[in-house]
Amino acid sequence: MGRWRKIEREVRDSLGEGTLWSARENAVYWVDILAPALNRLSLADAAIERWDMPEPLGWVVENRQGELIGGFQSGFGRISLAPPDIAPIYDPEPHLPGNRMNDGKADRMGAIWCGTMDMAEEEARGSLYRLSPDGACHVVDSGYMVPNGPAFSPCGRWLYHADTALRTVYRFEADETKIGGKTPFIRFGESDGYPDGMTCDAEGFLWVAHWDGARISRFAPDGRLDRTIPLPAQRVTNITFAGDRLDRMFVTSAATGLPASEFDGALFEIDSGVRGNPTGIYQG
Repeated sequence: MGRWRKIEREVRDSLGEGTLWSARENAVYWVDILAPALNRLSLADAAIERWDMPEPLGWVVENRQGELIGGFQSGFGRISLAPPDIAPIYDPEPHLPGNRMNDGKADRMGAIWCGTMDMAEEEARGSLYRLSPDGACHVVDSGYMVPNGPAFSPCGRWLYHADTALRTVYRFEADETKIGGKTPFIRFGESDGYPDGMTCDAEGFLWVAHWDGARISRFAPDGRLDRTIPLPAQRVTNITFAGDRLDRMFVTSAATGLPASEFDGALFEIDSGVRGNPTGIYQG
């Protein structure tokens, strides 16, 4: 397959995002925000399932009971798939009905970190939230146009989060409950496109998807560009490591705003040559 292969399926995602490796199910989940829909790829038999969702869905995580928690336009919700059903948990932004959740993950301490954004992408009214295992939800940063990430360093010291519209990935100092020391970590140039979803590998390097950049890139802990892997999709959106050894990388892409093609909106498996970190589980 060279450095990548396209996962064959009948559907292309309008806006593929929110990748999740489920070790419990030996499967990769990802969302199609604009469809809206939730997808699942079984690594045991390569079977793919897709469920329609009632509203835009930005991400999913697993909780300790094995349930899926999703970030919807209306806030946090518990997802049942047989049949599809959403049980609301909490809406952090009832005063901003034009906002939706965009990207999020659980950290190794069992909390969820996620960003919100103006769906029209007209105002920088998005925020980064932390949902703790006890159900408390707090704003930890604000003023985002299009938030993406977060990603967590394996040492636990750093949290990475991007404002895609500003072409900037920020790095924060992290502890168990909060972040601080926000500094620009990577700035994309015009030819790079825009930083989208991201993840850290086991060596502490940061992988970033390039929206309108047709590639993924790996950055060293000091911000130095280590390598890039070109892809045939223009709008590359999100990255996760999967498999028993966490050595299989899966990457999503988007078809929205582009002419119909074989690759835009496809899911790819990448030969990255490195391993990832265990998936965070929400402890709530």
